[in-house]
Amino acid sequence: MITGLTAGILWALDTVILGIALAMTPFVSTEQAVFLAPFVSTFIHDFCSSLWMLLYMGIKKQLKNVIRALKTRSGKFIVLGALLGGPIGMSGYVAAINYIGPAYTAIISSMFPALGALLSYIFLKEKMTPIQLVGLACSIGGVIVLGYTPGESVVTNFTLGIFCALLCCVGWASEAVICAYGLKDPNISDEHALQIRQITSAVFYGVVILTVLGGWDFTLDIAFTPTSAIILLSALFGTASYVCYYRAISTIGATKAMALNITYSAWSIIFSIILLHTLPDLKSIICGIVIVLGSIIAAGDVKEFFTRTGRKV
Repeated sequence: MITGLTAGILWALDTVILGIALAMTPFVSTEQAVFLAPFVSTFIHDFCSSLWMLLYMGIKKQLKNVIRALKTRSGKFIVLGALLGGPIGMSGYVAAINYIGPAYTAIISSMFPALGALLSYIFLKEKMTPIQLVGLACSIGGVIVLGYTPGESVVTNFTLGIFCALLCCVGWASEAVICAYGLKDPNISDEHALQIRQITSAVFYGVVILTVLGGWDFTLDIAFTPTSAIILLSALFGTASYVCYYRAISTIGATKAMALNITYSAWSIIFSIILLHTLPDLKSIICGIVIVLGSIIAAGDVKEFFTRTGRKV
């Protein structure tokens, strides 16, 4: 559980720093830059993350084992999960924001842990107690209320936007479940899986998405600017977050790991105060508390907690 919470904390830090990069001149200078910003930044982020993982695995002398894991059946499942959660899920998320705005997108995309819990129950036989389901529902509800801002959504294509948001939700949920299935192979560690995931995402984004969108010239223009250096820093925290997230999936299961991971919505409030000097309103504070407590209840065993507490007393 601590590892899963750490994943959420580090992803919040990654998100806030990446937001700083996206607000810099290269990404807001022209209409084309604004359009390409989410795709180019995600490519640079995942590419840098794959480099951080290569360095990490090289130090641990595990690169040969990564190649060996990639050739296995479970390794190919992890590639599939990477495609669903990375390029497909993130592209759906970005497109949904464009078509229906961030408020509706936040509501739909935040449901991915619930869908993941259902998929985990069907395919992985992971079960949750009634109180854990209540905790998960409270946490998701907190994310929805936190992300929804009435009146700020500009809808340009409602049907297509809803489809893209659902695609994002399915992609993120499927990634965790497929990854959990792949990690059942004793020859593949969570670190091997993450290295495969980041390389797969970066390659697909670079070869397919940026090529189709004609974004390579823009990418090369900002590749060696201070903006990319900030993304490199955010990718470091993002990589550490993914290491914790995949380890949590491996140890406590996909459902509980997802429940803990969405606490990043709450932790981002704290990092926004520290890095951006943005003071939260009362709604943000209450939602943040509900998200964290709900996720802890969803991932933990409340009866065991009180039993151990009682024994100590």
